[in-house]
Amino acid sequence: MIGKMASVKFERLKLVLTDWFTANISVILFNLYRYKETFPDPYSIESAIRFIFQPKLCVEQFIIPICLLGLYWLSGFYNNPFGKSRFNELLNTAVISIISTILLHLALLTNDQMSDISSNLLQFLLIFIIFFSFTFLGRLIVIENQIKRFKSRDWKYSAIIVGNSPKAHSLAEKMRDSKAVISFAIEGFFKIPGEKDFKSNAMELDQLADYCRDHNIDNIILAPEKSDEENVLNLLYRLFPIGKPIKLSPDTLNFMTSSIKLKDIYGFPLVDLTHSSMSESEKNIKRTIDVVASAITLVVLSPLLLALAICVKKDSKGPVFYRQERIGLKERPFQIIKYRTMNTDAEKDGPQLSSDEDPRVTKSGRIMRKYRLDELPQFWNVLKGEMSIVGPRPERKFFINKIIAKAPYYTLLYQTRPGITSWGMVKYGYASKIDEMVERSKYDLLYISNMSILVDFKIMLYTVLTILEGRGK
Repeated sequence: MIGKMASVKFERLKLVLTDWFTANISVILFNLYRYKETFPDPYSIESAIRFIFQPKLCVEQFIIPICLLGLYWLSGFYNNPFGKSRFNELLNTAVISIISTILLHLALLTNDQMSDISSNLLQFLLIFIIFFSFTFLGRLIVIENQIKRFKSRDWKYSAIIVGNSPKAHSLAEKMRDSKAVISFAIEGFFKIPGEKDFKSNAMELDQLADYCRDHNIDNIILAPEKSDEENVLNLLYRLFPIGKPIKLSPDTLNFMTSSIKLKDIYGFPLVDLTHSSMSESEKNIKRTIDVVASAITLVVLSPLLLALAICVKKDSKGPVFYRQERIGLKERPFQIIKYRTMNTDAEKDGPQLSSDEDPRVTKSGRIMRKYRLDELPQFWNVLKGEMSIVGPRPERKFFINKIIAKAPYYTLLYQTRPGITSWGMVKYGYASKIDEMVERSKYDLLYISNMSILVDFKIMLYTVLTILEGRGK
């Protein structure tokens, strides 16, 4: 970001502190309202102050704002602190305020000695107005200040353009001349191999990662002269590991942009290809479910995990766990952990896919693979944030290169965390050939285009049925 104090962390902190401050004010007014309802007559400032400074209410005054911040985080409000719409935040704040009011009503007011509190709609409405008004007012002040800084061009997003054709430079001119509230400062152009250069000052594509890191670039804008699917997807394969938002014009690839939402309503019309179709709220809820469910699973199933470890150790020589490098979100490598189900020299001749009657599989391994029990340690990968419970199956770089040679669209799977289970695993199962891996990846691409919490639960349900029926490999 170009502009003084325009960091994502700083703006996010401003939003958090603003919400915390307005939440505290709202709780104080909420408690004054409780005092009035509990002791309607006589009313005095001294007695009201004594009421709200009761030890019980002081504890609530500390806890409630923190709980509200957690609720606001779940709503996705803090994920992207820039480019917020006043109207959208009005609706979002209204919804979250209704939820807050309901929770406060159930947790606190039902136990208070108030007149008909549980059935009094007016009381519920007044509480909602208190929390909604102050929360939205605080947020509006921050948002208005951001819009003002963008309009005055004090703030701009720094960006580079991948492409050095007339089309790329034409796009840059349009972005510079755009009257959009949020503007971009184009820092440079990078050559695309095979394209004829329009200007001679463009840099080589191999320099892109270092340039983005050294100059703190905010966005990579993809502007190839040829917008055919294979060309763009191959470029994405090289750009995802850099870890920056990758954007392109909505008309570049219809099949890709048809299911991707426009994230920034104030800026030049560009589509962010590094974000999934899930809303920010769903992303946070999905991650919360991942962490809570994984922690519970590892604790509850600890006796089974220990028993499986003993079986692996007794069945064959070698370590209990099998660690292997896989490729995850934004093409970042990580060490996946599983129970060892093969002999220790299973890949002495190089990477190989497994088959139904693979002689390398141990006796205990064959049973574990049938019921997918060997996957249970991956809940640790989920806790670490390397995986999700539901997501595309992570593969090794060796096989990914072979898959992409046949199906360049596989690159799009790097938009989300890989999962322990997936739509591809449920509908297709394990693959023993590259062609089968390509076919399975089509289901995972379909999942990426239709990601939601409901779809995740559906996949988890099918996975449980698959395990109970022993339809694993």
